[in-house]
Amino acid sequence: MNQPVDLAARVAAIELLLLDVDGVLTDGSVIYTDDGTELKRFHVRDGSGLKLWHAAGKRSAIISGRKSAAVERRAKELGIHVVLQGRDDKLAAFTEVLASFELQPEQVCAIGDDLPDLPVLLRCGIAMTVADACPEVRSESHFITTASGGQGAVREAVEQLLKLQGRWAEIITHYLGDSRRA
Repeated sequence: MNQPVDLAARVAAIELLLLDVDGVLTDGSVIYTDDGTELKRFHVRDGSGLKLWHAAGKRSAIISGRKSAAVERRAKELGIHVVLQGRDDKLAAFTEVLASFELQPEQVCAIGDDLPDLPVLLRCGIAMTVADACPEVRSESHFITTASGGQGAVREAVEQLLKLQGRWAEIITHYLGDSRRA
């Protein structure tokens, strides 16, 4: 797939950003403390990207094969609308997400990085992946970020989507306000 499609035309319909966690919102590392607590490291720019996405009136969701309290906490902090964890069958979870938002697959941009994400990536409107994704996912994606998972790739994806939807300039204007030098 890898970019022969007119992204601008497909991106126009996107209303929902659907994210994998490990390898997309994180670098894919799983860290356990001595007491068995699982730790995850999230990049602040991915968080700011999701806040920009929501400020543009868009929605977001997570589907993850693993379960983690850290993911619940981060999702709540960022206002992520639906979080489905412990879901090995990501396609069935995707169907649940579509129903909960009353959306069609072409209204979803999914970001994944590994083989379990492929069924969703092949059915959504826009398939994105991170720079360090497996080759099979890279070859089926419309857009590959320059950043690796957990290193601002989600922010990069959000920026790309909003630019193609013609919404980025209004975001920049909002942040510049009257502060631009003459």
